Amino acid sequence: MSPNPESQMRMWNMLCHLSALAGFIGVPFGNVLGPLIVWQIKKNEFPSVDVHGKAALNFQITILIAGLVTGAAFFVGVLICVGWLLLPALILIGLAALVFPIIAGIKANNGEDYKYPFSLELIK
Repeated sequence: MSPNPESQMRMWNMLCHLSALAGFIGVPFGNVLGPLIVWQIKKNEFPSVDVHGKAALNFQITILIAGLVTGAAFFVGVLICVGWLLLPALILIGLAALVFPIIAGIKANNGEDYKYPFSLELIK
């Protein structure tokens, strides 16, 4: 017996968001590659995956940019002894990268859309 198409759609919507957690298990740029791969594979089969994939990808690219800029400023700041002031920002970026995809994945699995806070809309 094949799975219900509605439950399959919800699963792939959820995976768009949760695949970003690949970055936390050591996959280089996994936070961006995970959603990108899921989105590219299933966006034509399930139109809602197109919406969720773009949302997840936009957020992960935003997180990547914020992390790179803040991380670079942190290391430059360490050289002049003020980098520690940026440590809370780096911690918040890391927490956001962990918490918001989980919330989005739960919402997607419940059939709801999720709007990530502070996300740049780079992919339309």
